[in-house]
Amino acid sequence: MTYQEALKYLDSFIDYEKRTVFNYRSAMKLGRMQALLDGLGNPQRNFRSIHISGTKGKGSTCAFVYSMLKEGGIKAGLYTSPHLMDFKERIRISFPRERNIEEAEVAALVARIKKFLDNFSKSSKFGPPSFFEVYTALAFLFFSIKKTDIAVIEVGMGGRLDATNTLDPLAIGISPVSLDHTDRLGKTVEAIAKEKCGIIKENSIVVSAEQEPAVLNCIRKAVADRKAKLYLVGRDISYEPLTASPEEQTFNVRGLYGEYALLTTPLLGRHQAGNAAAAIGIIESLRARGITVCSHNITCGIRNVNWPGRLQVVSKTPWIIVDGAQNEASARALREAVTGIFTYKKLYLVFGVSSGKDTKGMARNLFPLAAEIFFTRADTPRAISPDKIRKGFPDYEKRSVATLNVREAVELARRHAGEGDLILITGSLFVAGEALKYLGRKSVLNEKTL
Repeated sequence: MTYQEALKYLDSFIDYEKRTVFNYRSAMKLGRMQALLDGLGNPQRNFRSIHISGTKGKGSTCAFVYSMLKEGGIKAGLYTSPHLMDFKERIRISFPRERNIEEAEVAALVARIKKFLDNFSKSSKFGPPSFFEVYTALAFLFFSIKKTDIAVIEVGMGGRLDATNTLDPLAIGISPVSLDHTDRLGKTVEAIAKEKCGIIKENSIVVSAEQEPAVLNCIRKAVADRKAKLYLVGRDISYEPLTASPEEQTFNVRGLYGEYALLTTPLLGRHQAGNAAAAIGIIESLRARGITVCSHNITCGIRNVNWPGRLQVVSKTPWIIVDGAQNEASARALREAVTGIFTYKKLYLVFGVSSGKDTKGMARNLFPLAAEIFFTRADTPRAISPDKIRKGFPDYEKRSVATLNVREAVELARRHAGEGDLILITGSLFVAGEALKYLGRKSVLNEKTL
C-alpha cells in the first residue's frame, strides 16, 4: 500500500473535523473506540501517557510537556490535532531523532490493520469508526511499536467521549476552558467544563491552568468525586511574565518543587507563560510516579519548544504574524500579545473562521485593531463564506474585502502593507496552516521564527 492509498482509505471514514452539523453525543461512542483498541491488542497499554484537555492552549501545553520530556532523554511521543499543513504532523516522536511519522510508516500501519478495520466497520454494534478514532488508534499502535516511554496526548474534542479517553494516564492536564464548540459541548462554560473533566480518572493526578470560577468549581467537584489529586496554577504553581520581544519572552515560574528563573520561550504572549507554568506542574507531578526531569532539562524544554502557528512571526518587513486563535478568549490573548509586543503603523487583518465558532466574540477583540480586513476562508467544508462574515459586520464593510481564498487574502494584505505595518492572519488553525504553506513554510518541524 502506498501513502496516497493509505490517505484515500483513511478519508473513507467519516471525518467530524469537516462536518458542519452532527450530534456530538450520538456520534462519539467511547465503547466503539474501546472495542476498536481491543481488536488491535490494546496498544495504549504498552506505553505510559499524559492526557491533556481544555479549550485554548491545550496543544501548546502538550508541546511544552513533550519538549521537556525530550530534553530529559525520555523516549517521548506527541499526538495532537488538527494539523497545520501536513497530516503527518499529528504524530511525532523524539527518538532516535525528533521527527513526524513518515509516509512509509503511515502506509505500513494502515496496510497492517485494514482487514481488521473493514471487518470491524461491518460487524461492530457501534457502527463504523470515525477518521479521528482510526487515526488515534494508529497513533497508539505507532507509539507501542516504537516502544515509546511516555506519549503526550491531546484530546480532540471535549474529553468525556473523546477517542483519546481510553488511556490510563500518569497525569492529566486541563488548559483554560472557555466557550467553544457550543453547538456540540454545551452553551455554558459549566457544561463544557463537565465534558472536559470527563478525562479525570479515579485516583489520578490533575494539573489545571488558571480557570474562571465556574470552571474551577466543576474541576474541583470532578476531582473530589474521583478521589484525584489537584494542583492549580495560581495556587500551587505561579508564574511572573518579565520581558517580551518579537523573538522570545522571559518569565519566572514557581513550581511544585522548584523555582525556575528567567525562563525563555519562542512562544509569545502572557497566555503561553501560563501554559508553560501548567506544563511544568505536569512534569513535576510525575515525581509521584517515580519520574523526575531535572531543572536544566525543564529550562531547555521551555526554550526549545517547537509549536508553529501560534503567534508565529514569518516576516519583519512588514511584520507578518500567523496565529490559530479560534474563539473569543484566544482572540483576546492574541490582541493583548500583538499590541503589547509589536510596534507598527497600521494593522491589516486576514480573518477566516469555521462554523460553530464565536465570530462576534473574536471580532470584538480583533476588528477594531485593523485599518482594513480581508475576510477569507480555508479550504474546508466548515469554513464560513467571507461574504457572509462581511455582511454580518456592517460597521466594517467600508474597510473590508471578501476574498476567494487564503492565498488571495494574504496577497492583498501584502500589497496594502508598508514596511512599518503589520499583517495578522488568524481566525482558524486551518487558515493559519494554509497561510504558512503559501508563505513558504515547507516544514513545521524544527522551524524557528524569523
